[in-house]
Amino acid sequence: MAQREVVELVGVYNADGGPVGEARYVIGKLLGRAHCALCDVTHSPVRRKPEWDRMVGRLGVPVILLHRNEAPADVVTAVAASGTAAVLARTSDGTLLSLLGPADLEEMQGSVARFEDAVAAALSVRDLVLAPA
Repeated sequence: MAQREVVELVGVYNADGGPVGEARYVIGKLLGRAHCALCDVTHSPVRRKPEWDRMVGRLGVPVILLHRNEAPADVVTAVAASGTAAVLARTSDGTLLSLLGPADLEEMQGSVARFEDAVAAALSVRDLVLAPA
């Protein structure tokens, strides 16, 4: 069977976007009531990690990052079983497949290198390949 091509990765944060959502998350994180393992991978305490941007460039496919309340219906449906934070792969036929769930992302402990390795392993196990640029 031929490998299926992945045309984009979709990450869904375990947080809501917008000024109110982001403020709730920051306050919740400070109080120990909110946590997002994908946020820990993509961001330092003050901004997006430069190593994240470099890793995305190496992947060669778009990486779309969404907050829970920004996700379209197909993404919401795809993460319903695993929960958020999560990373999905969209194949060339439009199918969304789960790559990494909350537990997988927790194991990375905020490491971009571990994320990159985990994505490569998850793609391989599912016989997926990133589409050429």
